[in-house]
Amino acid sequence: MHDVLDPRDFVLDEWRQLDASGFLVADLEAPIRAAVAAGDVPALLDLERRLAAAPRDPAWAYDEPSEPEAIAAAVGTPDAGTPWTGTDAELARRLRGAWLARCAGCVMGKPVESLDRATIERYLRAAGAWPQTGYVPLLDPLPDGVTELHWSAPESVLGAFDAAPRDDDTDYTVLGLHLLETYGAALTVEDVAREWLDRLPFTQTYTAERATYRNLIEGDAPALAARRRNPYREWIGALIRADAFGYAAPGEPAAAADLALADARLSHLANGIYGEQWAAALVAAAFTAPSLRAALATAATYVPPRTRLREALDLVLAIHDRGDVGWDAAVAEIDGLVGHYDWVHTINNAAGIAATLLWGEGDFTLSVARVVALGWDTDSSAATVGSVLGAMHGPEVVPDALAAPLHDTLRSAIRDYDHSRISALADRTLAVVQGRRASASASASEDVVA
Repeated sequence: MHDVLDPRDFVLDEWRQLDASGFLVADLEAPIRAAVAAGDVPALLDLERRLAAAPRDPAWAYDEPSEPEAIAAAVGTPDAGTPWTGTDAELARRLRGAWLARCAGCVMGKPVESLDRATIERYLRAAGAWPQTGYVPLLDPLPDGVTELHWSAPESVLGAFDAAPRDDDTDYTVLGLHLLETYGAALTVEDVAREWLDRLPFTQTYTAERATYRNLIEGDAPALAARRRNPYREWIGALIRADAFGYAAPGEPAAAADLALADARLSHLANGIYGEQWAAALVAAAFTAPSLRAALATAATYVPPRTRLREALDLVLAIHDRGDVGWDAAVAEIDGLVGHYDWVHTINNAAGIAATLLWGEGDFTLSVARVVALGWDTDSSAATVGSVLGAMHGPEVVPDALAAPLHDTLRSAIRDYDHSRISALADRTLAVVQGRRASASASASEDVVA
């Protein structure tokens, strides 16, 4: 599924990407599907060349740049947020909350990843876990109408783990911390590529990340590696890598978004890049914003205005601001705009994250349960929702029944980080924040002297 090495997958996925992005490729769908069904690789490779030559619809209404300078120009002057002025002790508590809540949220969504909404509800009802209030129980045999859970379910269901199971949604948070400790605010796309090749196993990457990894191995420059045979360039892979950059810049969404840009452009383009910048800015803003609504409004200003992602985020805020829209009605309205995207696309998942934070009433369990029930990328979105709530409220936001089974431990595929203490990762993040402050203070002093 979505195999970046198999033309039977990636050519059809490229058609989907172009079709969703305003390119005139409708006439190629039928021959591509026929070639996929027949396993006709030569025909698929020819169709891939025809896709590359397809023009964009002149009536396309969006402006979605990928170059850093063009993104900055489109964004203009975003909301600077409110810098952190609290104590280091309180910041340490919030960082522990963000890390813990990200891990717990991820595990709550992991066993049902890739299932559609109806199947998730059917399974959880059969398990006596609807609405969801904890980790997903395992039913054996599966109930009628449910053919399978996610392949990770045996190690991520209730009672199956004594640490947060390994997941790419937390691997990249760990790797983000490693990047910050190693390169600091000077992080570049070349640095990110270097650490991927050194620390991240190829087999633990998916979609855009795997395509990019392949391209790096084949000699593509990091700044260009997202652009070749990568139908997943606007999917959620970059967004899930954002959180460490938000943790490192509490109350400073601009700094978080800048760090996220250096990371995102290795593997993504357009809305894929904006998704990571938005999520990093959102997590950063959550440390000091007076409300989730305020944090979301700040983060939205880091997304260029004439883009599909900004349109979706603005819709979510507008629906909520009407004040009389219930959850089910809100979901139906959001679906009308973003429901056609692939389940791991950036745009629908970001809209789901924003919506569940607004309608989740600040409650961790309710918010995560709602984002999981949406389907789409359940563990990724639940992890981001957790990060935001943990950053805003601290570790107490995670119920003891969800925190205790993790035993303050995270499994990871990142080299040298398996069995990390979650609290230790948070403490190391605090040291990164303190280092950024010291560096900024030293630079300011040098400017005064000069």
